[in-house]
Amino acid sequence: MSPPVIDLARLGWDEDRKSYMHENHPDLQPARVAVEHRGSYVLFGAAGELFGEISGRFRHETTLGAELPAVGDWVATRPLPNEAKAVIEAVLPRRSSFSRDVAGLTTEEQVLAANVDVLFILAGLDGELNVRRVERFLTLASESGARPVVVLTKVDRCDELAGALQDVAAVAPGVDIAAVCALDGTGMDELAGHLMDDPTIALLGTSGVGKSTLINRLLNNDLMVTKKVRWDGKGRHTTSHRQLIPLPGGGAIIDTPGLRELRLWDADTGLDTSFTDIADLATGCRFADCTHEHEPECAVLAAVELGVLDGARLASYRKLARELAALERKKDVHLAREHARKFKKLTNDARTRSRSRW
Repeated sequence: MSPPVIDLARLGWDEDRKSYMHENHPDLQPARVAVEHRGSYVLFGAAGELFGEISGRFRHETTLGAELPAVGDWVATRPLPNEAKAVIEAVLPRRSSFSRDVAGLTTEEQVLAANVDVLFILAGLDGELNVRRVERFLTLASESGARPVVVLTKVDRCDELAGALQDVAAVAPGVDIAAVCALDGTGMDELAGHLMDDPTIALLGTSGVGKSTLINRLLNNDLMVTKKVRWDGKGRHTTSHRQLIPLPGGGAIIDTPGLRELRLWDADTGLDTSFTDIADLATGCRFADCTHEHEPECAVLAAVELGVLDGARLASYRKLARELAALERKKDVHLAREHARKFKKLTNDARTRSRSRW
């Protein structure tokens, strides 16, 4: 039995991508990465679902992990005859990418999702609302190229919805906010406008915030396994890997595991975008490089003293700014090491070719 045909246009394949493919990879076939499994992939191609592996040439020429395919990427593939398999030869240019610094002691970019149009940032209302985490997520979202939407889940468990909406609005200026209960469908109409034109939507949030339940509501079935929150209020992981799932009305949704650690990556612009209130105030500071900590004639510190700006928000901004500065210092060291490793590899390859001539 042959696999079902997939309409790639419903997954975001368009004329611009088609033109790029024709000019750069005329002999290959497009596919979209649905699941990543440590070097192997599940792909959606025009002929159906495929098992994909990276070609030896592609792997040999790739020096950074972020250059390898990620969930949501469009890739150029060489299908294997008479098999539901394909060799991945290249990744098409990304229009957006949502990245973080990998967890642990190393400094390396990890692409969580690629070619995302809308990013749903989920925060649960069944406990204390963590607006500082929302700020962090918005900072990453602003740098990704995707349009963020804050989705407050489990609205049925909240007695002070108006206050929660006000708190989130204060840290998410200009960002759409929706309050929903995915179990009974409350507020889902607020998300309908973000599902038009076959978008790719990624869900971001900690464990237990209700991502799987929301996906089931959007898919109109129980594809995703759900679990109750633990007795201590902490979430349970029900998603073990990132995956792209086609939506019934067109477009796709990317689910991500609940993130225990979300470290920033290359979010300088995103910091000013998600903290536009502080960025606007900073134009009145005496010094252009003001850190808003101790400098004289600092308009941001003055706003805190006058009660115009919440001191906790400024503290959050400072924390993220320090984190980004430290990350940039580590990235410089990491980049130098990568260049040295690449140069050494090229030198060794040249020596090997030279010896082979003799």
